[in-house]
Amino acid sequence: MSQLVTHPLDVAILCGGKGSRLRSVVSDRPKAMAVLRGRPFLEWQLISLREAGLKDILLCTGYMARNIREYFGGGKQLGLRITYSDEPEPRGTGGALRSALSNIQTDPVLVLNGDSWCNVDIASLVDFHVTCKAIGTLALTVVANPERYGQVRLGKNAEIVDFVEKSQSCVTGWINAGLYVLSRSVLSRIPENACLSLEHDIFPQLVHNGLYGYWGEHQFFDIGTPTSYAQAEQEFEHVFHGVQDDHGVMGMMV
Repeated sequence: MSQLVTHPLDVAILCGGKGSRLRSVVSDRPKAMAVLRGRPFLEWQLISLREAGLKDILLCTGYMARNIREYFGGGKQLGLRITYSDEPEPRGTGGALRSALSNIQTDPVLVLNGDSWCNVDIASLVDFHVTCKAIGTLALTVVANPERYGQVRLGKNAEIVDFVEKSQSCVTGWINAGLYVLSRSVLSRIPENACLSLEHDIFPQLVHNGLYGYWGEHQFFDIGTPTSYAQAEQEFEHVFHGVQDDHGVMGMMV
């Protein structure tokens, strides 16, 4: 069983994307609201975070933001405190997070992509980040097809030394699992109103400057494409095993 997070930690979830690649199967809602086992994917993420002891959630919304806000409200029904940061126009993952900085109270902050989930022990991830005195820590896992995601290369003491772009290698290796612990200094260095990607514009600048990888063979999936969305249905119990929703064990829902 995972430990509870005891370090003060706000959570920011990046859920403003249109999900263009998913439009053939999910066309009436934001990507993070794609239904999985009877609930929006974002709701499964929130329940999992609550199980880890995390209650203060900031949703960084954009496309069809009203859809998300009307569904979750202030989070009371889930036992959470949910606030919102709405993008006036698309600014990428980095820009969206910079826009939300004034709503983030803790240092560091846990950041998640709203279209993927990795069942890493968040408490251990945070402890690793603090022990390493990292400026940022990325949860890493292994998949059989890293060419779709790109790879992360580690050096001494798990410090990240390089990012390998998608399709440049077909060798099984570490990938970015879309879950990060970041210091406020990472967010504050992003220019205001800029359109930037955390993965492509921000993280490469932090290589050799305190960016670490918390690696392990953690269960992982994403819902970014019709194929991976269908695969998420198949792998649901493996990734969300043991997590309780408001009606029992997640994997028992239909």
